[in-house]
Amino acid sequence: MAAKSLHPVQRPGRHVELVLRFPSLPEALVALADDPSIIPVAGGTDLLLDLHRGGPGEPVTLLDLTPIRELRGITIADGIVRLGALTTHNDVAGHPELPVVALPLAQACLEIGSPQLRNRATIAGNIATASPANDTISALLALDAMVVIASNGAERIVRLDDFFTGFRSTVLQPGELITAIEFPTLGDSESGIWAKLGNRAAQAISVVHLGIVVDRADDAVVRDARIAIGSVAARVEVLHEAAAALIGRALDDTSIAACAEIASAAVTPLDDVRATAAYRSALIPTLVHRSLDAIRTGATDHQWPGRVPCLVGDMPPGTSERRAVDDNSEIQVMLNGAPVSGRHAASATLLDWLRDQAGLTGTKEGCAEGECGACTVQLDGDAVMACLVPAAQVDGHSVATVESMADPDGTPHAIQQAFVDEFAVQCGFCIPGFIVASASLLGEIHDPTDDDIRLGLSGNLCRCTGYYPIMQAVRRASVVPVELDESVFG
Repeated sequence: MAAKSLHPVQRPGRHVELVLRFPSLPEALVALADDPSIIPVAGGTDLLLDLHRGGPGEPVTLLDLTPIRELRGITIADGIVRLGALTTHNDVAGHPELPVVALPLAQACLEIGSPQLRNRATIAGNIATASPANDTISALLALDAMVVIASNGAERIVRLDDFFTGFRSTVLQPGELITAIEFPTLGDSESGIWAKLGNRAAQAISVVHLGIVVDRADDAVVRDARIAIGSVAARVEVLHEAAAALIGRALDDTSIAACAEIASAAVTPLDDVRATAAYRSALIPTLVHRSLDAIRTGATDHQWPGRVPCLVGDMPPGTSERRAVDDNSEIQVMLNGAPVSGRHAASATLLDWLRDQAGLTGTKEGCAEGECGACTVQLDGDAVMACLVPAAQVDGHSVATVESMADPDGTPHAIQQAFVDEFAVQCGFCIPGFIVASASLLGEIHDPTDDDIRLGLSGNLCRCTGYYPIMQAVRRASVVPVELDESVFG
């Protein structure tokens, strides 16, 4: 079939020719200095879609950052939070301290995508992509964040507000990498909140998102305030005049109304497929007012869940040695507990590699954009969307698919049996992803509440119906005295 007769989503994008991998940051920076056209990749959740949607072009070489230990980790010391560039959204949302000392960021991270996507997508990737719809940007701007940038032999620190130069453009130069993000913790006199409006409960790109931090004196007078708003203009905007309207005044109905009015007038909202400019204009003062009222009444964390299901396991991470992978290279994967090798990993997603090279067709392609959850598998014990994982990144790692669920003699896993007993299906196409995600949820939280199930399966609960039997199946499996196979589904 000629490419011109294909639907746009079927047309091939840019071909990945080579994936490079180095275990240390200096080696990666040397490689970038030698060839600035190399594209860094961490979670890949934005990059793979950009390569596909951008249409045909010259083949690309990717630099896999995931093995670089210097880019991992979260530290909180001397009132400063430091997020390594490989920090994922679930690392933040599931952290024991960050929902307290950096609540706006934790709230933003929990609203991004789904648990599977949050296990891959990084905070640094979210800001490097520089889309005005990227939720963590408004939270980090409100928290007064800085970006640590490295190149071969040099390092610089840039205020996040100065990092963006326009729509999806930043000050990053060829050969540079974000290595960390830093910001001060919320002090005892500070309160912060992040809020958004989307067109559905989960997996929704923001119509408007908003981050606010307010510092008040003992007499409740506002000493300082920072407000940032996104999805309304070419970049996420810091609303300096709206924040200034609060300073020197108590946070009351009058000051809140004045701030909301100034915020609404400060931006000229855009029209797009998610909302009209008029709708955004009407929404902005309401969102500002409600957020400031939550700060005034101490209700900033009232919607934070009692538990945050991250769908993570406790398996040790795989090993990623220095190498270059092209489509002629053979990668080695511990697949469903057995070593499996295959080629054509450079240009393939994990989903395609599993189906075309490993011959495992239980993992389904529903959307190829990380929105439906049908392709959910476990990578080193963590649930991920296989359609958004570069196959070359699983070399040396462990992958578990729905085929590993049943016992070798064919006896269904408790999760599978519960789905049968509760008739927890529609057409059945997406059920393998539900099964893997449900097993991941129960491996992490053995007694999930309805809220835990809804949040844990939010990457799979999409646009069909009949989800009550699915929730009942998870409840049923949670009370069955069964030992989950943690060697596969950790």
